[in-house]
Amino acid sequence: MAIFPFKSSRARRFDVLVQPHLDALYRFAFRLAGQQQDAEDLVQDVVIKLYPRLEELEGVEQLRPWLNRVLYRQFIDQVRRKGRQLDRPLTEFVGPEDQSDWFDSLESDQAGPDLHLEQARLGPMLDAVLAGLPPDHRTMLLLHDVDGWRVEDIAEVLDVPEGTIKSRLHRCRSALRNKLRHEVEPPPLDGRVGLGD
Repeated sequence: MAIFPFKSSRARRFDVLVQPHLDALYRFAFRLAGQQQDAEDLVQDVVIKLYPRLEELEGVEQLRPWLNRVLYRQFIDQVRRKGRQLDRPLTEFVGPEDQSDWFDSLESDQAGPDLHLEQARLGPMLDAVLAGLPPDHRTMLLLHDVDGWRVEDIAEVLDVPEGTIKSRLHRCRSALRNKLRHEVEPPPLDGRVGLGD
């Protein structure tokens, strides 16, 4: 389906450039916004914003990363304007079928009742820990570790050096690991528990 149903020359040129990237843009917008309506609105805002800039679009060498960068900046602008922080559970990022695959990659290959119990306990805990990360760190971690984006692609979209992305990913994973360890480990004994005096 064409972006613009009317057939002006300008609209056809725009359609040819942008249409092949709309699905990927929507998936990226959904990852950022977390809800179908918000993602659709975000993509629509970007398309409306870019239509007057057709000549600039035609000069872009690699359009997909450029469009992702425009969409990301639009999202950041909207978040700043609304002054809200987007905290969503992991289950909104990863469907139940993908979530179990992701958890399986963290656990042993032997699927038994212990594994299922641990996954049921770890899921909400992981949601809470991820929600506690800053939104940009959470998004970067999920784009790379869950969606499989390459470091180079994230660096291009965020317009920062690859080394910065690598160090931020390292810090995000370290923070996630530490918070999970704190949640999973039992609290230390404080001397008030006796052994049958």
